[in-house]
Amino acid sequence: MTSSSSSPTSRLTYRDSGVDIEAGEALIDAIKPAAKATDRPGTMGGLGGFGALFDLKAAGFQDPVLVSCTDGVGTKLTLAIETGLHETVGIDLVAMCVNDLIVQGAEPLFFLDYFATGRLSVESAAKVVRGIAQGCEQSGCALVGGETAEMPGMYADGHYDLAGFSVGAAERSALLPAGIAEGDALIALPSSGVHSNGYSLVRRIVADAHLAWTDPAAFAPGKNLGEALLTPTKLYVRAVLDLHRAGLLHAAAHITGGGLPGNLPRILPEGLDAVIDAAWPVPPVFNWLARTGDVANEEMLRVFNCGVGMVLITPKPDEVLARLKEMGETGTLIGHITKAADGSAKAGLKMVAAPDFHAA
Repeated sequence: MTSSSSSPTSRLTYRDSGVDIEAGEALIDAIKPAAKATDRPGTMGGLGGFGALFDLKAAGFQDPVLVSCTDGVGTKLTLAIETGLHETVGIDLVAMCVNDLIVQGAEPLFFLDYFATGRLSVESAAKVVRGIAQGCEQSGCALVGGETAEMPGMYADGHYDLAGFSVGAAERSALLPAGIAEGDALIALPSSGVHSNGYSLVRRIVADAHLAWTDPAAFAPGKNLGEALLTPTKLYVRAVLDLHRAGLLHAAAHITGGGLPGNLPRILPEGLDAVIDAAWPVPPVFNWLARTGDVANEEMLRVFNCGVGMVLITPKPDEVLARLKEMGETGTLIGHITKAADGSAKAGLKMVAAPDFHAA
């Protein structure tokens, strides 16, 4: 009598369907040291549990309010994938989350990531997660866990997507924004470049100009286009929290997608306008994008940060600028807060001065 059972060597496995459990385990082993390096007061346990624990009392909070943020890196990931340069997009992921936390007056406490791909490359994924750990370490934020999802058929070969989740806390009495008033000054903190917004337009400009990522970057001598455009998003945690703890801030705005027009009004109370009456130093990449793509100034300002990564609202601009200098940071006074001229209750932005990205 013949048996109908298959031999163990011929039976279908999860790997046959495209999911490699061993690769996932190898990734966890590869990133454990990087995650461990991000431990901070309040962290409990390590990677591998079903959930991450955090002790707010051990972190020094008395009457905390939790603040949470989630974000991604957008189509900047396509550039990382096409160039094979995966080392810094993890920093972008952290920055896009923690820079949103600090404008609420919150200290970043812990971070989780979601990495999804069609077929897991341990080498590439490890580079990404080490970048995440680097961003966390620079932000004083613990990388407490995450999820790696291998989903055959969902992503093109070699492609992946990222999402980040960050939780912070602030004492109830120290939440921002608070106390914004007529006469407050607007101080711009510089961006490191394009950060992580507008890359669909960046990629269109590069494609229409028939350029390759390996071509020299005219705006960044010594770098090729891919390297220069992958400059990671600047982390503002140290500077903003230092100023806030010193009692120097009424508010802060993280300038992401939507630029200054789309982000600065979000933090203003009714009946007040932000007036930008002075230009600021513009990184050469934005002039290059505007000229190469023939993008109008108004479109540049509503798509990109255009050199302003964070705007601080303060009643004491001289003290803020001096303290920034002590920290090795730079700031530029770009405007002030005023009552809405038309009596409108809706907060707005008036740009009296702005850069000309097409100027020679």
